[in-house]
Amino acid sequence: MSSTSRTTPIHGGAVAAILKLLDSQKLMTLAVNRADGRPQAATLGYLNDGLNLYFVTGRDSEKLKNLTADPRVGVAVRGVGEEGEAVGVSIDGRAEEVTDGDEVKRLNDLIIARSPDFSPWAPGGDAVAVVKVVPETIKAVAVIGGRSRAEAFTIGDPDDLVKGLSYEPSAVARLF
Repeated sequence: MSSTSRTTPIHGGAVAAILKLLDSQKLMTLAVNRADGRPQAATLGYLNDGLNLYFVTGRDSEKLKNLTADPRVGVAVRGVGEEGEAVGVSIDGRAEEVTDGDEVKRLNDLIIARSPDFSPWAPGGDAVAVVKVVPETIKAVAVIGGRSRAEAFTIGDPDDLVKGLSYEPSAVARLF
């Protein structure tokens, strides 16, 4: 999203619709900036905790090198939904490495709680980095009457937005 895009502050209904989409998916496309300015995009697995997204990457990866030099990222997540629900989001945000051991353990516990039958193989400890994407703006897309409708929202503090928010993942969560 360019800085000239019109954005509005996000509202509770949009937060619920976006959370429903993020909770239902497991893959995102992440775009980062290379040192020479060319984009680097990769599709990878993610875990969301509220509106924050987390992923694991190799410590020696080009992705981590690029994120360390320039933390600005773009993320796209696509799903399906009922009429008026969010079916896709584009997120502009900042990436930061999670280095706190307690936070990494909490995220591992969250993965196990959400997917108890999932037993991923991953290199251990020092070979990987856990990265958090903190959204700054989210552009959400819904289909209404057979046509796409998009709206861009400013986020503020994503943790504050989801505090006390209650929604039923199986219920229809209208974006607009």
